[in-house]
Amino acid sequence: MNEHSPMFRLPLAPLKTERAFERICSEIKRLIFKGVLKPGDRLPPETELARRFNVGRQTVREALRLLELAGFITIQKGCAGGPVIEDTILNTISNSIFDAIYMKKITVEELTVARLEIEKAMLKHAVEEITPEDLQGLQKTINQAKEHAEIGIHPFKDNIEFHKSLAKASKNKMFVILVDALMAVVADFLSRLQPDFEISRKVIYEHERILDALKRRKLEEADALLEDHILEVGRRFQDIVTELMKKDMYFY
Repeated sequence: MNEHSPMFRLPLAPLKTERAFERICSEIKRLIFKGVLKPGDRLPPETELARRFNVGRQTVREALRLLELAGFITIQKGCAGGPVIEDTILNTISNSIFDAIYMKKITVEELTVARLEIEKAMLKHAVEEITPEDLQGLQKTINQAKEHAEIGIHPFKDNIEFHKSLAKASKNKMFVILVDALMAVVADFLSRLQPDFEISRKVIYEHERILDALKRRKLEEADALLEDHILEVGRRFQDIVTELMKKDMYFY
């Protein structure tokens, strides 16, 4: 039990038992959004939460289960375990999209089209808002990718970071969230590929060309380069899914 947790110090009003688990979720989310509860903070044990909210332990368990599924907490095992605030929301979104792809509710083509439209819209704002610091950050991801490829380390994480850094350059937090979620799915796909350094070097080269167009603020050129790049990645992903479907293999 961590008596220093912010939850112990806050005056929480007892909740009505009708759909109380949803109200518990809302209250804990409110504290997270306000910054009172931060990643790494431990929530009180179930018994203490039940007492504070004036509900049964089963109601608390249901609330914690929903918070975990939504990506706001993790439940750690062991005597020193329990619910801990941890932002796994993007991973949760990524896993849901991946499941939907496998169940054929979302196709790789739909994912590629969505990514293309979102990143092209983001690129327009990035061209307008990009700063010298942003350009330096993008160049750094490319340099790191080159260094990793040269010493035999697959640079897919660096290549993913290029797109996330590009989203940050747009100065639009919604683009940052959307691109982060999409790139979490892309990273999952890439992690399943056999390291192919020829493809990696091609991706790095494509990123260099996009960055060069950004430096010159040539939107049409950057847009065309980004479109070609994303469509090629989509074709490779479709090949992966088709092969896994033939083998009747699940993704996890």
